[in-house]
Amino acid sequence: MKIHFLGAADGVTGSRHLVTTAGARVLLDCGMFQGYKLHRERNWAAPGPLRDVDAIVISHAHLDHSGWLPALVRHGWRGPVYASPGTIALLKVLLLDAAHLQEEDARRANRYGYSRHEKALPLYTRADALRALALLVPVAPGREFSPDGALARHTLTLTPVGHLLGACAVTLREPGRSGRRLVFSGDLGRQHDLLMPPPEPIERADTLLIESTYGNRDHEPEDVEARLEDIIQRTVRGGGSVLMPTFAVGRAQALLLVLQRLKRAGRIPQRMPIVLDSPMAIEATELYRRHAALLRIGRAEAHSLADGVKIVTTGAQSQRLALSRVPAVVLSASGMATGGRVLHHLKALLPDARHHVVFAGFQVGGSRGARLVGGEREVKIHGEMVPVRATISQLSGLSGHADRSELLAWMGRFRRAPEQTFVVHGEPTAADTLRYEIQNRLGWHVRQPQHGEEVEA
Repeated sequence: MKIHFLGAADGVTGSRHLVTTAGARVLLDCGMFQGYKLHRERNWAAPGPLRDVDAIVISHAHLDHSGWLPALVRHGWRGPVYASPGTIALLKVLLLDAAHLQEEDARRANRYGYSRHEKALPLYTRADALRALALLVPVAPGREFSPDGALARHTLTLTPVGHLLGACAVTLREPGRSGRRLVFSGDLGRQHDLLMPPPEPIERADTLLIESTYGNRDHEPEDVEARLEDIIQRTVRGGGSVLMPTFAVGRAQALLLVLQRLKRAGRIPQRMPIVLDSPMAIEATELYRRHAALLRIGRAEAHSLADGVKIVTTGAQSQRLALSRVPAVVLSASGMATGGRVLHHLKALLPDARHHVVFAGFQVGGSRGARLVGGEREVKIHGEMVPVRATISQLSGLSGHADRSELLAWMGRFRRAPEQTFVVHGEPTAADTLRYEIQNRLGWHVRQPQHGEEVEA
């Protein structure tokens, strides 16, 4: 067995791990690179060895794990893409929305002339996304599955790991009773997540690929409800609005849950508008309602996530909302402020000190969200420099990623140490810190691969 690390080996995004086994080539995740320009430019590279993979397995639907699939399809790849039913339901929303944003950003850049290229082109189109969605094959979590074709005689097992609706770790076993087992963690969720159950354990792996997004720190204890109550009360009293750049899937639903609980308890004004301005978040919220059995909250609370919430569906409505002076809490994508409708709201609110912008998730280095959280006083939006006078905050208590202690606890439930462990999906410092902790606390053989490296497993 060989592993070729073609993404998420020197950063958090672009998850792509090419596994060559006895007679088959399997790609674990097909993610989009985000953040620093150096990484984003990899999205435009030719597929190289990815063009010849026999099958793809998607751990979960976030774009840094799935968002390059339509681009690979655009290059002519056709083959089965295996994922859990929950992941497939979300992919039907996320990939079409991502394609729409790609097309819109290209049109806007051409219209206003802020592209550095003669003609801005989308990375992929809606047609590419539809072709990619047609390749999806559902795999029920919790049981061994034997794929067809080149993967015949291999087995594939998906194990729920919290984090996001449908998210699973992947176990790939080579043919034969003694076939080697490779486990890829995907993104692990938290033990006490608001929405999702804790990650289920896996007992055995010959080779382990473990994520390290928060591998160098533990989440600070934070009463999210109390913090949001304070932010909203103070901002509204001052005549301002609270803007939450929101990951449309997972984080938006968690924020809605907290806001509904605050309203029911009378801790924020009953008549204060809560606005959801993200077509994808609207669709995802409905999917969370439909798949309530997969959540850790009760069905009734899942079905009340959007009760009394003002839903913004059209671009024109979004533009009017951005110009409104009525204090409100606005949730709009994207969560790292890299694109989408949230940019119009940021342009309108950032220059005014009355407003408050709250980021509720991990901000990849180089993203607009990371620069704002880092304290920059001016950011570029749609080709214009926008001054930052609004208050900027970040919530740590809503993170959907396991922290260092939770990652180590999950690995500690293996019955024996894997022969090899590779730390992936983390910024260099986070990945190296987790590598050190695994080596010294668990006593495992572990290393941090480099982008493009190929290893024997």
